[in-house]
Order: sequence, then C-alpha cells, then structure tokens
Amino acid sequence: MSSPTGPSSGLPVRMPRPRQPGRHRRPEPLAAPEGAPALVLAVPGTPSAATRGLAEEIVSIARSELPGLDARIGYLDGDDADFPTLQNVLSYTAEERTARYEQARAAGLDAKEPDGPVAVVVPLLAGPDGSLLRQVRQAVMESKVAADLADVLGPHPLLAEGLHVRLSEAGLARADRARLFTVATAADGIVLATVGGEEAVQAAGITGMLLAARLAVPVMAAALDEEGSIASVAEQLRSSGSQQLALAPYLIGPEIDASLIAAAAEEAGCAAAEALGPYPAIGKLALAKYTSALGIAPPQPQGAPAR
Repeated sequence: MSSPTGPSSGLPVRMPRPRQPGRHRRPEPLAAPEGAPALVLAVPGTPSAATRGLAEEIVSIARSELPGLDARIGYLDGDDADFPTLQNVLSYTAEERTARYEQARAAGLDAKEPDGPVAVVVPLLAGPDGSLLRQVRQAVMESKVAADLADVLGPHPLLAEGLHVRLSEAGLARADRARLFTVATAADGIVLATVGGEEAVQAAGITGMLLAARLAVPVMAAALDEEGSIASVAEQLRSSGSQQLALAPYLIGPEIDASLIAAAAEEAGCAAAEALGPYPAIGKLALAKYTSALGIAPPQPQGAPAR
C-alpha cells in the first residue's frame, strides 16, 4: 500500500531521474514533426545500381538521425522505372499527402488541411554546380509542387574529414598525425578536384583550407570540367616545392563519370583517392540542410578537429 506521500511499506520506489543540469546534460531526442515535409535527395548523374545504393545509404543515415523522417530519392536523369525522376517523386509525394488528408476527413477525423512545402529538396552535391542546380530547379518547377530547395552540402569541416579519410585509405595521407607514424606514399601537395567552374573552385577552396590544416600540406582546388585547370594547379604546387602530389575528388560520386577522375590524375601525374561516396557524414549533412530549411535544426554536425 502507498500513501499520497510515498510507499507505506518502506520499500524503495523507482523515481524518474531528474534532468542533469548544465551543458553536459543529454539532449532530448529529436523526431520529425507530424506532417513534416519529405526530404527528397536530388541525385545527379547517370543512374546505376551503385548510385542507387549510395543514395539509399545516405537517406538511411538521415532516417537514423531523425526518427519518423520521410526521406525519398529522385534522379535528375531518371527513367521513372527503376530510377524515378525528381519531378515525379515530388508529384507523387504531393498526391500522397493530399490522399492522406482526404482519407482522414472521410474517416471523420478532425484533420488539418495540409499547407506549406510538400518537400525539401536536398541536392547531392558537395559544392555548387550551376548546370546541375539548374536541372534541380527546373524539375521542381515542372512538378508544380510547393517544395523548398536546400543548398549544397559544402563547404563544411566534415567534408574535409571525409577527404582526409579517403586519402588515408588510398595510402596518400597519414591517418593520424598525432601517432607520428609515416606513410611512404603520403603526398606533400593535394589537388582538390571539383566540378562546376570557378564558383565551385572557390567554394572547394574553403574546404581545402580545412583539409590543409588537417594534413599540414598545401591544398589547391581545380576544376575537372575546365580544360587545363588540373595540370595548371599541379604545376603551381610543384613550383612551390611539392614533389609528391595526390588528387582528392571533392565530389560525392554520381556527379561525373569516374573515368574523368582517373584521367585528371594522369594529367596531373599523380595518384588519386576515391570520391567521398557514402561517407557517414554525408547523410548527416543532408539532414542538417533539411532541418535548417524547416527551422527545426538540431545541433549542427561538427567536424573532428585536425589531429
């Protein structure tokens, strides 16, 4: 038996733990608001099974970070069979939202008529690419769906971290400077290869500075889609004293044909790392763009400090 003031038997009672005060308290778990717009990942490039696997892994990471998230994939060059186009994914998402509302009303529920954006479109791009972003905007317009368009994923410290990891995986950089071990093939100069012209090169340069701080070697950005840009930057690095260069693709992967990376590395006379691909931080950055667009942003993902 218990009294209003506690147990009469003297047995211990499990009481809720008080919230820990101060900055070290555990944050409340965040979930997607009811009726929130869908996150639609806009995937550039020629669709393939590898591209689909990459995109699915990225949205899976985003869902794990925000329970209840409605995340979908639309392809800029899709075929609407195995690879649905961005335009049709947006249209279908809008139709589903309307159907849910009508079903709720038909069931006698006091459902609120949906308003606001149907989706937040997040381009799967590390940096700005005017041509691809125009395709995204065109698809949104042609869908005639109210959708917000988020910015590209970079620049961000997590992308510098991802580039460092890819270089170390290829044996072109030390994985951890603090441990003071050497890598015989470690580069002493990095060509950061991007696509999208001069605007993309400038944006990549910001992430390049973060990468240079991690590796303690010079990093210069160059455009894969500008003739002579890769070779010119490689020559600048060699003129400044770098002898063993490496090419780091500042790309998620689907944006271009992978053979262009190999050709660029040959042009620069150096080895190349893999593109960022489904690096775990890519899903977190895509989610951060989505939540920021909705004004429900959780703490922004932080990059690991240079080591």
